[in-house]
Amino acid sequence: MQPEPLAARLWPGRTLQIEPLGGGITNHNFKVSLDGEAYVLRIGGKDTELLGIDRRAEHAAALAAAAVGAGPEVVAFLEDEGALVTRFVEGRPLPVEEMRSPQAIARVVDALRPFHEGRAIPARFDSFQVVKTYATAASERGVRVPEAYQRAAEVATRIATLRGPQAPRPCHNDLLNANFILDDSRLWIVDWEYAGMGDIFFDLANFSVNNELGPDEDDELLGAYFGDRTDRDAASLAVMRFMSDFREAMWGVLQQALSELDFDFAEYAQRHFERLERTAAAPRFRAALHALESS
Repeated sequence: MQPEPLAARLWPGRTLQIEPLGGGITNHNFKVSLDGEAYVLRIGGKDTELLGIDRRAEHAAALAAAAVGAGPEVVAFLEDEGALVTRFVEGRPLPVEEMRSPQAIARVVDALRPFHEGRAIPARFDSFQVVKTYATAASERGVRVPEAYQRAAEVATRIATLRGPQAPRPCHNDLLNANFILDDSRLWIVDWEYAGMGDIFFDLANFSVNNELGPDEDDELLGAYFGDRTDRDAASLAVMRFMSDFREAMWGVLQQALSELDFDFAEYAQRHFERLERTAAAPRFRAALHALESS
């Protein structure tokens, strides 16, 4: 879908400047400028409901994030077209190296925790179920599920058993480096399409592994978030890093059947399978499983 017809409906009779925004690998994003104001028009990609994306839930999550200052203002929502308009944030992305600093970690917590503590979202996100759903959908569409899936699924079952049921809280669930924008001293979180009621440790682990935090930075994250670092929290964070990569790997598998974007999803999936296997083989991961068994 082209942005011009949607923009004309949203701002009828106005003179608009529309330019594509790079970086997205699920949707099409555009900057719309008019009368000295700027907005982001995000048009959902093809068949994204098969990725577990509910555009009404995304809209609700974006509103909830804006209400607590974690996300930019929501301007408009066209449900039938899966199009969301938010205020354009003037700022810069933080490179991974900077994101690992104590100052950046504190900013992430300041933005993320109020959302976790905020109002409920009308969607559920369970990483253990998501990977199964993605595997089934990929197979049904003729995409071969890698052999690494079964090995990872066995580890995931063990993690789920050891952690047990978790009280669902509002979560972002896609805390890639590209989804943070620093505006002066304020950090914004964007792209709430995978948001749902889930496990805050998935969110923290997703941020950790995608921004390449090491053990010391993970301790910094836990201390900033909870006020203290406990062995069980550290173990939970360590094992949920595995689940973050498992979700990313299976997302890449399913996207091979769905996406029309020019992106190597097979390589993306393989890269995350390789990383989760390195995670599972590391002493830190084995120690975390043992700590959860013993607690």
